[in-house]
Amino acid sequence: MKVAVLGAGPAGLYFAISMKRRNPAHQVTVVERNRPDDTFGWGVVLSAETLDNLADNDPVSAAWIRDHFAYWDDIAVYHGGRRTVSTGHGFCGIGRRRLLLLLQRRARELGIQMAFETEFDDPRPFMETHDLVVAADGLNSRSRSAFAEVFKPDIDVRKCKFVWLGTRQKFDDAFTFIFEKTEHGWVWAHAYQFEPETATFIVECSEETWRRFGFGEMSREESIATCERIFAKYLGGHSLMSNAGHLRGSAWINFPRVLCERWSHKNLALMGDAAASAHFSIGSGTKLALESAVALADYLHSEPDLPAAFAKYEDARRVEVLRLQSAARNSLEWFEDVERYLGLDPVQFNYSLLTRSQRISHENLRLRDPAWLSDAEAWFQRRSGNADNVHRTPMFAPFRLRDMTLKNRIVVSPMAQYKAVDGCPTDWHFAHYAERAKGGAGLVGIEMTCVSPEGRITPGCTGFYAPEHERAWKRLVDFVHAETEAKICAQIGHSGPKGSTQLGWQKMDAPLPSGNWPVMAASDVSWSPANQVPRAMDPADMARVRDQFVASARMAARCGFDMLEIHAAHGYLLSSFITPLTNRRTDQYGGSLENRMRYPLEVFHAVRAAWPAHKPISMRISANDWVGDDGVTPAESVEIARLLQAAGVDICDVSAGQTSILARPVYGRMFQTPFSDRIRNEAGMATMAVGNIYEPDHVNSILLAGRADLVCLARPHLADPYWTLHAAVQMGDRDVKWPDPYLPGRDQIYRLSERNATMGMRV
Repeated sequence: MKVAVLGAGPAGLYFAISMKRRNPAHQVTVVERNRPDDTFGWGVVLSAETLDNLADNDPVSAAWIRDHFAYWDDIAVYHGGRRTVSTGHGFCGIGRRRLLLLLQRRARELGIQMAFETEFDDPRPFMETHDLVVAADGLNSRSRSAFAEVFKPDIDVRKCKFVWLGTRQKFDDAFTFIFEKTEHGWVWAHAYQFEPETATFIVECSEETWRRFGFGEMSREESIATCERIFAKYLGGHSLMSNAGHLRGSAWINFPRVLCERWSHKNLALMGDAAASAHFSIGSGTKLALESAVALADYLHSEPDLPAAFAKYEDARRVEVLRLQSAARNSLEWFEDVERYLGLDPVQFNYSLLTRSQRISHENLRLRDPAWLSDAEAWFQRRSGNADNVHRTPMFAPFRLRDMTLKNRIVVSPMAQYKAVDGCPTDWHFAHYAERAKGGAGLVGIEMTCVSPEGRITPGCTGFYAPEHERAWKRLVDFVHAETEAKICAQIGHSGPKGSTQLGWQKMDAPLPSGNWPVMAASDVSWSPANQVPRAMDPADMARVRDQFVASARMAARCGFDMLEIHAAHGYLLSSFITPLTNRRTDQYGGSLENRMRYPLEVFHAVRAAWPAHKPISMRISANDWVGDDGVTPAESVEIARLLQAAGVDICDVSAGQTSILARPVYGRMFQTPFSDRIRNEAGMATMAVGNIYEPDHVNSILLAGRADLVCLARPHLADPYWTLHAAVQMGDRDVKWPDPYLPGRDQIYRLSERNATMGMRV
């Protein structure tokens, strides 16, 4: 096979080597516009796992690379006048120039032709003269641009500015992050050793800080001198160096996240950054490139033709690329928003940094550095007021709202049961909530309980508007208080435009086949074309519904509920006022955010006046309508939270979506937690996180990173009412309270867990 490789970076050279290794008869030529010893980066970070993969593919070059690796195990963070160090991370690095020279040497040894200082603007001539062309020509790939209509690249230019520098200062004991507050804003550095005498030193800041410094008008020399001044106390008198002579000006750039819809066309395949890029903060760009090179070489020799090989290559590598890009997106967004976290205690800030990509979890940190994590957990417990038992995980820290103290941070999220009769909870509800209260959670939330018959979502929804409702709910509350340590929260709401619909396990949000009742909302905007058009509420409607909320709150207080939550999310009545997707009003209740929040806040103030002063109230909001700027955005949700906090709301239950059929949510584990994180750390308001949280690891990571104060789990509690008690067993925590009749079961499950752990260690 006659092969042309466009680009002599790590991806291109390693693919050429991989092809020759599989069949020495291949005619492989690598074409590069730069000189052999030109390189515009500094260090490359790899993992021991990646190096093992390279050794399986080509032991010779892997051995050469290993001989030049710099190794470090620690991460050091300078923040708030402190240096915090954690260990067990296992990095290795090599100079990019050194790596390229080693790969060039191996390529020559294998008989690969290399044409340096050779320009190419278009891959088409190579495609006509070669059987296969691999475009490994980097982030600004001309090959990708030549067939942009085929590859359909999605190029997302990110917010921060950065410049890639080097230094002779030693950073050989740890991968180091430095955060410095300057007269123009925060500037931070990523520093690591890659050769005995040289370290990478990447300087990064927000676009606003970059502009205030005037970096865009500086020469390269002026820019470097400014960075040297900012980080002088860490450089020990050493200078910073640039090797970006090919770039104009000060060499600061924005990172472009690249992902192509297709990676091949005819006999041309994209590789490395030409196909997909991963942000430098997770150090996986070169890993992706090298492993993609191996994969494509494999498939070209295992499949019958180029189309089949390309199809296998794209299918296999796309999954890995998307996984790493997801982690890289989490990481780069953390740095883009880092000023949100810089006010955290250094312990929590460091934990937040370490877990930013979600590739490192709470228990993974325990494996890496148990002493550091134990100290961090103790810090969290002391901060929570638990000085007597500091070595419990964060989920078992107490939490206080007004006079209510929760024994732990786990919340059974409100989940509609659709089993009520004329709004009255039944034995189903008693059994359901009683079991979950016995299951160890600190707080149990009942389903959205409606303030009027016409405010129900479905005929099976519970209510707070009849004497029999009060009797049934009081029976449950009395049981929870008598038999468990859990607190119980009443969630009240009005269905608005999403009312008069079928039960949840029938056709969700669809009108009833018969017997529908009229619905109302902020404006006459229906939930969907199949749903009723609601009546736009007039002042009399608004006063009546406000009073219904107050009456329901008073009933909940008489029942003895410990906490109240007002449902203002998911497209229900109060939500229909908040989101511009459904609020089309032209009076004082429509238009600006302040106007859209006016009625929900009027309801809150009336309820707060009726609810016991020593008991807390939360509000649930949809922090993202998932429709872009046409709806509520995460940024606007921070302003919503500020208005709630100023009004006296104690905690914000941060959900998202379900406000429009136009929504396009981005799902994944903990996918709504970033909205809680943003509100908590920008508005300074206590939050509850929700959304695909299902493991103790998730809960502990969210809490210790400061992304929420309480964590709500829904579906896990449907599957296992005793989720919290079982999580304690999993973590070896014996300080949870089991119901007395269940103590023999508790003893057995702990014995079995210890035996299984011992057997696992022996294996």
